[in-house]
Amino acid sequence: MFVKTLKPFVFLVVVITLVSLACGPNGTPAPEPPPAPAEPAEPAVPAEPAAPAEPAAPAQPEPTEPPQPAAQQFFTEEFEASNENWSYFTVTGSNDANESGLSLETDGGYMVFDVTSKYLYTYVLYDPYEYKNVIVETRVENRGTNNNNISLICRYSDEGWYEFNIANNGLYNIYAATFNASGDVVYNFLADGGSNKIKSGKDVNEYKIVCRDRTLAMYINGFETRVLDDNNYVLRDGQIGISVSSFQDLPVKVEVDWIKISEP
Repeated sequence: MFVKTLKPFVFLVVVITLVSLACGPNGTPAPEPPPAPAEPAEPAVPAEPAAPAEPAAPAQPEPTEPPQPAAQQFFTEEFEASNENWSYFTVTGSNDANESGLSLETDGGYMVFDVTSKYLYTYVLYDPYEYKNVIVETRVENRGTNNNNISLICRYSDEGWYEFNIANNGLYNIYAATFNASGDVVYNFLADGGSNKIKSGKDVNEYKIVCRDRTLAMYINGFETRVLDDNNYVLRDGQIGISVSSFQDLPVKVEVDWIKISEP
C-alpha cells in the first residue's frame, strides 16, 4: 500500500526546498515577485437580440346573414328574393290526396306549384300583415292540365276566409270558408258562374279581388265579373293569399308571376 506512505514524504521535501529558496543564496528573504498582471477578462458576448414577436392575426369577423328587406304592407311580390314572409298549408279533398305529391318552390322569378296528387288544395299566405279592406291581384300561367283552380284569398284568420276560385275551364265560384267544431274546413257557397274572359289551356291570366267591408268583387283579365255583399258570415280582417287546387286530372302545374297587394 505504497501510495499511502509516499505522499506525506514528498510533501515534506518540497516544503524544505521552497523555504531555502525563499531565503535566497545569502539567507535573506528574496523580494517577492510582482504580482502577475491579471488576465484581461474576455469581453462579454452580447446577447443576440430577441426576434420580434409576430403580430397577432387580426380577428376574423363572424359571417353574418345579409339583412333582409323589411316586410311591406302594400307592394308587388315578384318572387325574386327571399320568400320567408310567405307560408303555406294544405287541405285534402279526398282520401286519395297526399301532400307528398306537392312541389312548391320559386324558380326564375315565379312561384311554381307542381302537383301530382289528386284533390290537394294548397294555400300560400302572406304572414306579416292582416287586412280588412284590400285589393289582391295576380298574374298566373297554366303549364299543366286544364282542370284546376286558381284562388285568391282575403281575411284569412281563425274564423275562416273568403275564397275566389277561377277554374281554368272557364267557371268560377266564391266561398266563405269556416271551421266546424272538429276543426275541419267547411266551404260555404256564396256565388258561382262562368266567364268567357278566362283564357283556357296553357295560357296566362290576370285575376283581381276586392274585399271592402261587406262587399266582395272579382275581376278576370281586367273585366268586372261578380260583385256581392256578404251579410251571413261577415268575416273581419285577416291575411291575404293565393291557392292552387288539383282535381281528378294530373299533373297540375301553375306558375305565379307576381302578387300585388294594394289599398282599395
